[in-house]
Amino acid sequence: MLPYAAYLRVYEPLTAFAESERKVWADYADSRDRPRRANALNAEHGESVMRLLGMPPQPVPAQESPNAYLRRVEDRLYVCPWQSRLRSWLAFSRLRGTTPAKLMDRLVPKGVAEQIADDFDRFKRQVDSSALRTHIRTTAWHVPPSWFVPFDGNERWLVLGSSTPGQDVKTTATGRNLIYVTSMAQARRRAARALNVLRRHLGEVSVNFDVEDIARWLEEFHPHSLVELDYGGLVHLMNDDALQADQSVAELAAALTGLDTGQEELAYAMYQRVILRWKSMQQLESAN
Repeated sequence: MLPYAAYLRVYEPLTAFAESERKVWADYADSRDRPRRANALNAEHGESVMRLLGMPPQPVPAQESPNAYLRRVEDRLYVCPWQSRLRSWLAFSRLRGTTPAKLMDRLVPKGVAEQIADDFDRFKRQVDSSALRTHIRTTAWHVPPSWFVPFDGNERWLVLGSSTPGQDVKTTATGRNLIYVTSMAQARRRAARALNVLRRHLGEVSVNFDVEDIARWLEEFHPHSLVELDYGGLVHLMNDDALQADQSVAELAAALTGLDTGQEELAYAMYQRVILRWKSMQQLESAN
């Protein structure tokens, strides 16, 4: 869990879960002890920091998280499990696969890394492929352009509040926040349209694969789910003017429409606005 990260989440209706899980999540929703939205990201981040500060560090929690993000729409409960252990396993596997062995040994002791890999391999042998599906995707220091595709500019929900980079970083229901929420049906329709437009006009280019990956991921969930894009801690790297000016979802939609209607200059201009905005954000990662 990084403080300056954004999140793409899927909330499934309670009825999408196995019967044994439904009662667990229903009881969880009624619990007074569960983390509220106001401090959920801080709670996740705090757990991660404590594990990594241990001796030796523990990049993956010993047990799966019992927590979830919740939404209610007209008395219908939607659940997005944290899946902290699964997400940590997947992230650690990616890190281990892309980091030189000598550097990896300095980050995490070899014995710990091998035990994590063994535990994950054992877990994968015991479950079917659906158990490896994560409800949450995370990206640090930027939002990938493909994440904007499932949403419409009118679904934007912005709340401004004071923030200073380096101070308390959190997503709150009442504090600084930028979120988009849509239905799964709309998200799938928009992803399918984007893929169709890109393939017809650009062929098989790399951006297509990113959108296709999102489209396939969305297909793994209940058709009556909700999809949420949360700027998370990134809002603390942007001042009020920058947040108000950020219309990345609408700009990307305009780029796709321009491409599809032969307005190539408009399409290029809108796409460049999105790309340059987030490229400048990513540069903050290496800024001193």
